[in-house]
Amino acid sequence: MRTSRAWWPLAGLIAGAVGLAVSYAGAALLHVRDSPVVAVAEGVIALTPGPVATWAIDTFGTADKKVLILGILAVLALLFGWIGRLAHQRWWAAVTGYAVLAGIAVVAVLTKPTPGLIDLAPVAAGLLCWLVVLAVLAEWLRRWELVEESGDRDAEPMHIRRRFLVALGGAAALAVAGGLVGRIAGSARRRAEQSRRLLRIEGTTAPAVPDGVGVGVEGVSPWQTSNDDFYLIDTAIIKPTIAPADWELRIHGMVERELRLSYADLVRREITQDWITLNCVSNEVGGDLIGNAWWSGVRLSTLLAEAGPLPGADAVLQTSEDGWTCGTPLAALTDERNAMLAVAMNGEPLPIEHGFPVRTIVPGLYGYVSACKWVVDLEVTRFSDITAYWTEKGWAEQGPVKIASKIEVPGHGADVPAGEVVCAGVAWLQHTGIAAVEVQVDGGRWQRATLAAAPNLDTWVQWRAVVDVEPGDHELRVRAIDTRGRTQTGAVAEVVPDGATGWHTVEFSAG
Repeated sequence: MRTSRAWWPLAGLIAGAVGLAVSYAGAALLHVRDSPVVAVAEGVIALTPGPVATWAIDTFGTADKKVLILGILAVLALLFGWIGRLAHQRWWAAVTGYAVLAGIAVVAVLTKPTPGLIDLAPVAAGLLCWLVVLAVLAEWLRRWELVEESGDRDAEPMHIRRRFLVALGGAAALAVAGGLVGRIAGSARRRAEQSRRLLRIEGTTAPAVPDGVGVGVEGVSPWQTSNDDFYLIDTAIIKPTIAPADWELRIHGMVERELRLSYADLVRREITQDWITLNCVSNEVGGDLIGNAWWSGVRLSTLLAEAGPLPGADAVLQTSEDGWTCGTPLAALTDERNAMLAVAMNGEPLPIEHGFPVRTIVPGLYGYVSACKWVVDLEVTRFSDITAYWTEKGWAEQGPVKIASKIEVPGHGADVPAGEVVCAGVAWLQHTGIAAVEVQVDGGRWQRATLAAAPNLDTWVQWRAVVDVEPGDHELRVRAIDTRGRTQTGAVAEVVPDGATGWHTVEFSAG
C-alpha cells in the first residue's frame, strides 16, 4: 500500500469538510443566522442577473436554493481537493487558498444587514480547523512518503500508514460530529416555531369560505389555498427566525415623525382581515405561482398617516430582516385598498416561510415590489433616490398585477370524450376585478364562460364553460375581461421586466 497523489486531495477534502462542519456548528451555537456557506449562497443570489434568476426559478422551482447550496458544496469539494494537492509541494499556496475562501465568506457575512464581530466567529473557526487538520494530515503523509522513499521494509511504514489513516478517520468523524452539533444546536427555528404555536392574536378569526366561489369542477384549484400549498418565492437560504418579542418595525425617512413599533404595539391596534390573492411576477402564462388566502393584519395607511409622509415622497423602501428590499408606491399603501402588515394567514399566525412574525401584503401589486416577508424597516422616500433587490436586476420599478387567466380543466394533453366538454379554471386582476371570461376552440368564436362569485376585487375568480367538439385534436384558449371593460391581451411577453402576458392555451384530444 504505497502513497499516491490521491491521498493529498483526500486529506484536503477531509480538512475542508471539518472546517465547514465546525463553522456550521459555531453559527448554530452562537445563534448566528447565516453560516458562512449560507451567507455566500445568499451573496450569489444577490449578484445573480435577473434573467439567470428567472431561469433558475423556472427550471428548479422551489428547489432552486437547494440546488445552489449543493452546487456550492460541490465546487468547494473540488477546491478542497486541489488545496490538498497544493499542500504536497507548496504549503504556502494551500494556506493562501484557505485564506481566499475565508475572505469570500467574510465579505458575504459583512454584506448582510447589521453584521457584528460575532457573525465572523464561525468563519474564523472554520479557517483555523482547515489549517490545523490539514497540517496534521500532511505531517503524517510526509512521514509516510519519507519512509517509502528510503526503501526501508521494516514495520515502520505500516505503523505510519496506520497513524495517518487513524488521523484521517478522526477528522472525518469530527466533520460528522460538527454537522450533528450544528443540526441539534440550530434551535432558533424551534424557538420561533414554539412562540408561533403559543401565539394568540386578538382580533384575528378563522376563515369561512364564502358561498358560491367554486364552480364544482374537479381539477380546479381550491378557491382557498392552504398555508402548506401556498407558493413560496424568496431569496433567503435560511429563513429568518424572529421571536415576536424580538421584532421591531421602524418607519422613517421623509416623514414628520419616526415611528418604532414592537410586535405588542402592532397587534394592539385594530385588526383588518380580507381575502387576497397573491401572484408572483415570475409566474408564466398558465403557471401555478399564485394563491388565495385569508390575511389578517394592521392597515398600513393608518400607520403611515401617523408618521406623516412629507410632500414629494412617492415610495416606501421596505427591508426584510435578511436584507432583501423592495420599493413600493406610497399611493398603494395609503389609498383605499387593504394594504396591511399581515400577522396571520388563514386564521393562524404566519408560517415562518411566509414571513413570521410580520410581512407586507399589498393587493394589486406583484410581490417583488410589495410583499416583504420578515419586514423590519419602512423608509418613506422617492423612487428617484432608491434601488431595490429586483429592480437592480432589470425588473420594472413598479409592478401592478396584469390581468390573467388559465385553464385547469381539461389539462394539457388530456383525452376527453367528443361532444360537450367541460372547461374550467381561474382568472384574476387584483384591485380591479374580473367581469367576464371567454374561451375559444380551434381559433373559432369566443364563448362566454360562467363566473363563480368573488367576495371582493382582490381575489381570483373561478370560471366554467361547456364547449362542443368533434373527435380529434383541439386547441383551447382563454382570456379575461376586467371590470373596466379591458380585454386580456394575446400578445406574448416574457416575465421580465414586469410580468408575462398572453392567452393560456392547452391542447387536448376528443374521441
